[in-house]
Amino acid sequence: MWGQKEIIIKNKTRGFHLITNEIIQNLPELKKISIGLLHIFIKHTSASLTLNENSDQSVRIDFESHLNNMVPEGKPYYTHTIEGTDDIPAHIKSSIFGSSLMIPINSGYLNLGTWQGIYLCEHRNNCKTRKVVLTIQGN
Repeated sequence: MWGQKEIIIKNKTRGFHLITNEIIQNLPELKKISIGLLHIFIKHTSASLTLNENSDQSVRIDFESHLNNMVPEGKPYYTHTIEGTDDIPAHIKSSIFGSSLMIPINSGYLNLGTWQGIYLCEHRNNCKTRKVVLTIQGN
């Protein structure tokens, strides 16, 4: 079985947001897969995806703080600032985390670790609707 759909993730504030449940809710066909893979792709260059701690909110806060320290806004050497001081920093952050994830499916469920969750990493100050493509394959 192969299937693909595009979903909209509604506006999020800047930061790291768990979207595991949104992904699962949009994939009722997941229950039909005994073994397979889910590929998740975000169609944007200023937001990204990652898989990490799904329990403690401080992890998400620390990610944002550390990333802002690594890739600060307003540096005089940035030239791509058409959309504001967060423009090129958002693109750099997106490249650090990446635009896709591959997650195994087992017995109708995402085969995630106990403390793993799927994050949408919003790197822009202005909230935007994000499009995510979900491709499922399996038996």
